Amino acid sequence: MKPYSSARDEFKHFDNEMIFLDANENPFETNVNRYPDPQQRQLKSILSKQKNIPIDQILLGNGSDEVLDLIFRAFCEPAKDNIITLPPTYGMYNVLANLSNIENREVLLNSDFQPDLDEILRTADARSKLLFICSPNNPTGNLIASEKILRLLQTFNGIIVIDEAYIDFANAQSWISKLKDFPNLIVTQTLSKAYGLAGIRLGICYASKEIISVLNKIKAPYNINKLTQQIAFQQLQDIRTVYGKINLIKADRERLLKALLQIEFIKKVYPTNANFILIKVDNAEKRYLQLLKNGIVVRNRSSQPLCENTLRITIGTTPENEKLITILKQLK
Repeated sequence: MKPYSSARDEFKHFDNEMIFLDANENPFETNVNRYPDPQQRQLKSILSKQKNIPIDQILLGNGSDEVLDLIFRAFCEPAKDNIITLPPTYGMYNVLANLSNIENREVLLNSDFQPDLDEILRTADARSKLLFICSPNNPTGNLIASEKILRLLQTFNGIIVIDEAYIDFANAQSWISKLKDFPNLIVTQTLSKAYGLAGIRLGICYASKEIISVLNKIKAPYNINKLTQQIAFQQLQDIRTVYGKINLIKADRERLLKALLQIEFIKKVYPTNANFILIKVDNAEKRYLQLLKNGIVVRNRSSQPLCENTLRITIGTTPENEKLITILKQLK
């Protein structure tokens, strides 16, 4: 496929002395009157240095959802191919499968929220193109065991997409380091969680240069706007502040985990490597509404497989977490 060639693809070098009459832009300066860099070179350069991965192995998307959508469109034939997902997990995989007319073959995680490798391999066939693994998993918060992922990378005859939206909160290394060993591996990350940039919608895809080349052909020409690129670049330059806030969230997470164990109607507090905690309660709908009445919004995840009567609580600021515990202790 020959991709669309934009004006800024054909002329890449920006110089204030140049007169740009090539892209039908408005000539009057507003700071955003010119099209953004379609390949986000400045942003990819800083990511390349921080993640120790070549620029040609990075693709940026309008949120991770655009990245996932591109992966579906590149590798799945509608009404013929299938994907495999591991519920309970991120719901957008199923939404995108339906949107693309791709069968979603679900293989439930076990009671420890770990994948059943034998069942996954039995479920897969020659038309199974993608396997989605969310690690740390949403909504459960746990890491998927590295030995299980490794075996799947070695045996699954398709592309494995590891969604690492919450990896910055985990005590584990990213699977980006394994890209050179597995050409069938795609790793997605985001600036929405740990970097505090959910509002600018920036997702990241790391893969082999061959896979990135295919995705680049089908992405929209200017999919990442200039303002998003500017804000992301500024945040990535201030990485020490980002890590400082991550450490604060992790410390508050540990305090909140201990405090939740003392609440009588909480039946189980699940271990987590994310910026949220999944808890099992006596009556999820009742407790959800009680918290809502007290001005606190959590997520009822009871509709998810293996998650009956569970609530998902995002780690807030220290005062927010303290208020949550105070209210939980008062509930009858």
